[in-house]
Amino acid sequence: MTLLHRLFRHAHIAGCAVLAAITLFASSPAVAQSAPRELSVIVFPGGFNWPIWVGQEQGMFSRHGVRINMIDTPNSRFQLTGMIEGKFDIAMTAIDNLIAYREGQGGVDMDASELIAVMGADNGFLRLTSVPEVRSIAELKGKQLSVDALTTGYAFVLLEIMERNGMVIQRDYTTVAAGGVLQRFQSLLKKEHAATMLISPFEVLAKGQGFNVLADADTALGDYQGLVAGVRKSWAKQNSRELVAFIRGYREALNWLYDPANKQAALDLFVGKVKGATAQSAATSYEVLLNPKTGFTRDAKISEVGTRTVLALREKFGQPAKKMQSLDAYYDPAWYLEASR
Repeated sequence: MTLLHRLFRHAHIAGCAVLAAITLFASSPAVAQSAPRELSVIVFPGGFNWPIWVGQEQGMFSRHGVRINMIDTPNSRFQLTGMIEGKFDIAMTAIDNLIAYREGQGGVDMDASELIAVMGADNGFLRLTSVPEVRSIAELKGKQLSVDALTTGYAFVLLEIMERNGMVIQRDYTTVAAGGVLQRFQSLLKKEHAATMLISPFEVLAKGQGFNVLADADTALGDYQGLVAGVRKSWAKQNSRELVAFIRGYREALNWLYDPANKQAALDLFVGKVKGATAQSAATSYEVLLNPKTGFTRDAKISEVGTRTVLALREKFGQPAKKMQSLDAYYDPAWYLEASR
């Protein structure tokens, strides 16, 4: 065998050995692509979960290595106490809920010091909606209005709107706890209460059945921070990669939703997810929830001005009365900033 032939033969054997090693390494369980990590995300049911549905259906979350298990909450108490107890990973909830429990105003004797907001979502989409027979706020005098709980959520927005219209709780009207927005919506349709604060697109569905929208928080209060993604600090530190993946997937889903080319697919998804939704109500909801100025927060950033509005209302109506802390006590931007890189 010539020297040249021997060189070719050794090169061939070496190449085969390298190829075999690469194949074995790639197929090894240690380096095989891991399955997406499941995150439990507890939400209030409703069309404002549109970005999460898109992220699930279009693969935004899975591309970043997470899978979302959505869990509906019946009310804020169930959601927040479950978060404190570590039953859920992420809560899409009003920032006011997180603040209330952090400050001991949530009506529950639990240590909520771990709760923190990490991402924004919307301005609340709050609409004061009444039964067909009530056509103005003045006509709510002597009536009963429903809330989730007078200690948390969007109840203070209701109290403020009523007060600005000369109506004081107990003197002019009463309230009753009726659960989360879905439960309140269902109670309103049955006319069990005269009015309630609904979150879009529930007021769209109610208007389709002859109910009236008497006021909206945007007009009454200006900038207001509504839903945020809330977590426990210790969980976030231990699961930074997964939390960043969730925020990235959510933001990509927003980009997809705001792209006009995806409108029909978005509408079809909405009709498939929202019970009782029609093509018309989906189209109306699209105009509300994806309004360039007042729709879903385009970059999922928390509004400092909107949060100050929340804090002012909590100082005014929260019990026991106390001075609130600054925004950075309730919001840690570290994971949002990492997701934005």
